[in-house]
Amino acid sequence: MTIEFPVKNHVFTRDIMTVAQLNQAVGQLLETNVPVVWVRGEISNFTQAASGHWYFTLKDSRAAVRTVMFRSRAAAVGFVPRAGDQVEVRARVSLYEPRGDYQLQADAMRRAGLGNLYEAFLRLKAQLESEGLFDPAAKRTPVALPRAIGVITSLHAAALRDVLSALARRAPQVPVVIYPAPVQGADAAARLAAQLQAANARQEVDTLLLVRGGGSIEDLWSFNDETLARLVAASPIPVISGVGHETDFTIVDFVADLRAPTPTAAAELACVPRADLLGQVGQAARRLARAQQRRLEIAAQRLDRAAAQLISPASRLAHQAERLNSLRHRLAAAWGRPHGRRAARLDLAVQRLAHATPDTGRAGERLNSLARRMVQAHTRHLDARRARIAAVAAQLRALDPQHTLARGYAIARDAQGRIVRDGAALAGGQELDLKFAAGAARVHVVEPRSDSPET
Repeated sequence: MTIEFPVKNHVFTRDIMTVAQLNQAVGQLLETNVPVVWVRGEISNFTQAASGHWYFTLKDSRAAVRTVMFRSRAAAVGFVPRAGDQVEVRARVSLYEPRGDYQLQADAMRRAGLGNLYEAFLRLKAQLESEGLFDPAAKRTPVALPRAIGVITSLHAAALRDVLSALARRAPQVPVVIYPAPVQGADAAARLAAQLQAANARQEVDTLLLVRGGGSIEDLWSFNDETLARLVAASPIPVISGVGHETDFTIVDFVADLRAPTPTAAAELACVPRADLLGQVGQAARRLARAQQRRLEIAAQRLDRAAAQLISPASRLAHQAERLNSLRHRLAAAWGRPHGRRAARLDLAVQRLAHATPDTGRAGERLNSLARRMVQAHTRHLDARRARIAAVAAQLRALDPQHTLARGYAIARDAQGRIVRDGAALAGGQELDLKFAAGAARVHVVEPRSDSPET
């Protein structure tokens, strides 16, 4: 393939360029003139940054080129490459301007030599993703304490032994139901789908594990079956996938409710360890014992306070009898007091009432006096305001230009409308407009003078 590079950037016509200008122009030249290409090579120096971007070198026996694949593109690859993998990448040629390094920006990646299978994988992945089968909002969290766990895999698979060992170690109290099906071969996908349907029909487990060990893309192809993927996505029982190794991805991984990197990890995600449950039960028992002890202590305190306040009926009756005798004596003493004291108090109250009664006559006179003073003050205020208005009106009349013109003065303006204040600034023959108190006139200057002659 031959690629021509016509120079179209005017930057190259400059006599002197900065390094930044040169790198920018070269980068624009590469991005504009080199099309998107597929490149085959071997992965080396692979790094997955914390941001999710991939940085690696793509090389063959004769050359190497730095390559970057940003997180949004890397998430769609379906596997994580390792050093030594032969891959094919679709990339754009660019220039990393700060260092002037030529590099590739990869948009897609597939394993070299597996183009047809991988293209089918990508097409099915894109189709199911567009239908919403990968939507995280539609996925369910597996039950933390399942009554039973189902495992769909081959009876002869090493993955089954790993899962059973992990479950026996972590949760020996949880029953395990095995739904046997081949995980590799022509009819493996159909058998796996049939066992998934059987598990959902029997409803005897709360979580399903769909697992197998690692292998090539051909070995794992049963887990890329569209029918199986749709059944996993629609399964009423939550499904945890554990297919292959950590770097292997299948369609089932994307539609499952939870994806584990290995079969053992899938078993660990399916249940809470028995030791953790026993620890939680022990903590709950200790909290319950402490709470019960606190309640007993509070009840004992309440009982002590109630006992201290308890009085015998005989003591209470004796106390009530003493109080009744005291009230009888007070009532007799109050009844025998002379009525004169009450009469004296009544006379004192009448005098105080008479003294507190207001004199309405004096109050009326004071109110009339205040009303007259208010009217007089208002009149004086209005007279002062009228005098101020008259003074201001006189000042305005004195400053009125028309009033000045009426005394025999005139306003002279030149041809531009500017007021003439200095006769020496005029020229002979110059036209002036004169405004009088009544009417106006246009005149010609015969002789300009600096001072007006005395009259």
